[in-house]
Amino acid sequence: MTALQVQDLSIAIAGRVLVDEVSFTAAPGECVAIVGESGAGKSLTASALLGLAPDGARVSATALSVDGVDARRFSEGQWRGVRGDRIGLVSQDALVSLDPLRRIGAEVAEPLVIHTELSRAERRARALELLESVAMPSPAVRAGQYPHELSGGLRQRALIASALAGEPAVLVADEPTTALDATVQAHVLALLREIADAGTAVVFISHDFAAVRRVADRVLVMRAGRVIEQGAVTAVLDAPVEPYTRELIAATEHEPREDRFGLGHAVLTAVEVSKAFSGAPAVVDASFTLLQGQTLGIVGESGSGKTTLARMIVGVEPPDSGDIRWNGEHRVQLVHQNPLGAFDPRWTVGRSLREALAAGGVPRGIRAARVDALLAEVGLAPELARRRPSRLSGGQRQRAAIARALAAEPDVLVLDEPVSALDPSVREKVLALLGRLQRERELTMIFVSHDLDVVAAVSDDVLVMQDGIIVEQGPVAAVFAAPQHPFTQELLAASRT
Repeated sequence: MTALQVQDLSIAIAGRVLVDEVSFTAAPGECVAIVGESGAGKSLTASALLGLAPDGARVSATALSVDGVDARRFSEGQWRGVRGDRIGLVSQDALVSLDPLRRIGAEVAEPLVIHTELSRAERRARALELLESVAMPSPAVRAGQYPHELSGGLRQRALIASALAGEPAVLVADEPTTALDATVQAHVLALLREIADAGTAVVFISHDFAAVRRVADRVLVMRAGRVIEQGAVTAVLDAPVEPYTRELIAATEHEPREDRFGLGHAVLTAVEVSKAFSGAPAVVDASFTLLQGQTLGIVGESGSGKTTLARMIVGVEPPDSGDIRWNGEHRVQLVHQNPLGAFDPRWTVGRSLREALAAGGVPRGIRAARVDALLAEVGLAPELARRRPSRLSGGQRQRAAIARALAAEPDVLVLDEPVSALDPSVREKVLALLGRLQRERELTMIFVSHDLDVVAAVSDDVLVMQDGIIVEQGPVAAVFAAPQHPFTQELLAASRT
């Protein structure tokens, strides 16, 4: 029996074919991965499997069946009856997907309200079980919180729990581990594999080939809307036939950063900095030094305090105690984890950049030229200034976010998960861009990430955080080659599994 059958799926918007005759099946107990660059059609394919193609999209298929039901001519009402029951979705952006006005427990229990006859008490108990199954710490506490009170990784875990609530025959996971650190990612991937092994057909969309290798049985490689290669995971990833597939795989391999000499004086010194929210400690007695021209990596699990520490460095969050001492005058800018959420969706990219230039004191008469120069510096065409952020690809939005940060002529750039949502080839281009900008502008950088390979490739020193505490720090090559703290050892082991 086939849980999901897709034959000749095509999707066109405004006459442009974006998905072109995609065909595959997923059997109960099987995980099928779909990989490719941004714009390849992966997420658009996933949306069509749930009847969620964008407005105005023309969807056609020779066959599209979910759990044995022909879905080609479903009305929206029929799709609502299927989603969450026969087929579930874990989308890429948990912050957007979760209702900001609904507590996490109610969010997870919603499919149970729609598709089961469980009592309120039974639904609450089941929601707590689901949160625990996705490694949600203190599930009873988290169930009573709102999405904005959770870290990115915790929000993603809540979204996965919600998708599993209806025990669907097919689970579509669209970049489900993008925002997760190595240890939690390993748990979620193991959970997805367990779900498949228990009889659910899983469609796993990812740009992370290591994750695909861990969880998938078969893989489809998409390019420009078409499947160009597919087969067993080991066959495709170990011996790819198509040059494009080989390029994608090669882009995931990072060379460690060479030791750099001649780093300057201390730009910043943090002394026993602490921060708590609602009485819960987020950062505890953090002390470190940032040198001029250095890239300092910060790693740790979701909720470990990485982002809070970064926000205190930028000045967005004041420390409760301790000192952050700057050596002289410095301009500091933050590149947010979610560039789509960081931009005003009503404004064009050009207007956002002009606003940043105005805040930096650039005269009105030269702002338009400076916008073009900033876009060129980050590898974007000037005509993209007329687009709103939603009309840019993930890689383009991240470059635009970097351009906006550069508008203020910063000395220090703080980057919070700047490449976590990007596919391998785009990620490599953005990392190369950051390296070039650092050399040309003599920038000092703080790089927050859950991807240890990326941190090793771009950083000079690294801080390892656990539960708000810096448990280990030092030169990245030394720390990663011979970790002293058990948590650092666990992180590295999880990333190499």
